[in-house]
Amino acid sequence: MSVNTTMTGTPSMWERIRRVAASDRISGLIMLGFALAGLVLANLPWTAHLFETISETQLAIPYTNIDLPLGHWAQDGLLTIFFLMVGLDLKQELTTGSLSNPKAAAVPMLCAVGGMLVPPILFLSVTALYSRFAPPGPGLEQIANGSVFSFSDIAQGWAVPTATDIAFSLAVLALFAKALPGSIRAFLMTLATVDDLLAIILIAVFFSSLNAWYWFLGIAVCAVVWALLVRMRRVPWIAVGCVGILAWVMMFEAGVHPTLAGVLVGLLTPSREMYGETSPRAERYHDKLQPFSSLLALPIFALFATGVHFDALTPALMVSPVVVGIVVALVVGKPVGIMITAWTATHIGGLSMPRGLRVRDLLPASCACGIGFTVSFLIASLAYTDAELSAEARFGVLMASLIAAAISGVLLHRQSQRYEAARALETGKERDHETPVERITTLSDGTQSATIEAFTPEQLAQIKARKLRERIRQRRHDDRT
Repeated sequence: MSVNTTMTGTPSMWERIRRVAASDRISGLIMLGFALAGLVLANLPWTAHLFETISETQLAIPYTNIDLPLGHWAQDGLLTIFFLMVGLDLKQELTTGSLSNPKAAAVPMLCAVGGMLVPPILFLSVTALYSRFAPPGPGLEQIANGSVFSFSDIAQGWAVPTATDIAFSLAVLALFAKALPGSIRAFLMTLATVDDLLAIILIAVFFSSLNAWYWFLGIAVCAVVWALLVRMRRVPWIAVGCVGILAWVMMFEAGVHPTLAGVLVGLLTPSREMYGETSPRAERYHDKLQPFSSLLALPIFALFATGVHFDALTPALMVSPVVVGIVVALVVGKPVGIMITAWTATHIGGLSMPRGLRVRDLLPASCACGIGFTVSFLIASLAYTDAELSAEARFGVLMASLIAAAISGVLLHRQSQRYEAARALETGKERDHETPVERITTLSDGTQSATIEAFTPEQLAQIKARKLRERIRQRRHDDRT
């Protein structure tokens, strides 16, 4: 990757932006800030009306049936950039990354499935208890503003707590787990990548209302043309951009959620070097799009996704069946599903964990998987047609993500400290072992002579190995920061 610098050797503005976007820690905090800003702006008396006006301003594409408010453009339009990143990342992982070896990736892949199965069960269980024992009566549930819904209406949100936000999960690791071994981060990345793939399938299957067949023919044509264009020696970017927009329009008209157009074209992008290039195109395009996704698309989406107006932010909102169900499902269901699956796969299924990892080592990282955010916000807006239910679901996702981040942050920090202490103890023992032995002898005339034994070849090899490990650890630390 080339680095643009000014004549003085300092990074250019664009390079600084790319560094910020590449930092899980900074980009995650930016998105969280926009999410909280959306919630505040939509509920402050002097900003609520202006925010609602902006969010509901209609914007149409000429000669199509597409006429959406700005809030929906953030969800259906800008979020496509994020899903294109997901598609490119999936293609690279499936070809040369962690998913290219199914045997090595089997445990995190299964954990992703387990982490998506348990949360809906807990959500439905919690809301069923509300409908049975809480007012106003059997089969009915009352949300924070007093509206009453049937259990079947509430249950439509079962898919909301299924997704993990990989960006926020890695941001928590970057903030609180600097000394953890790379195998835990790799495990989490593999799990979250498969989680993204499963969430994409879930959106396509359960939240699409299919229309006329000829739109799907148009999607297929766009896919073929895209695949041909991005494999040319010199890629015609104007044509590629037009084909990508056409694929998005075709998806919208076909009744499939249009953000999946980004996943489709991402998966069709070459993920191996071509024409003597030094890096795969999918990887390069992912890096180039990252600033637009991390610093533009995701923050604006979070702003509008959480920018829902509540009649009153009262304690009743915190005990609403929708909010409580989502919080329990994400905060408890995600780690429970992951840990049970990991234990079953390794103790009964005969699969092995990455070298040096035990099942219990995954608990802090599995708690970070309870951070739903991006895809959960999207599913919340798709699952509920009622505005109040959708608003409460998104509020529940925000609360659950903050709680999961806090719990995982504490656990990861303590785990990181234990690894750091063990590493320091090991290094100290190595240095003690490497210290040459000093021998004092007394000569016949009474004078004392001190001799120091030379390092043995084994001791020299240990010193070199220790210095090499320290350099690798320092390089990894620099990469994370």
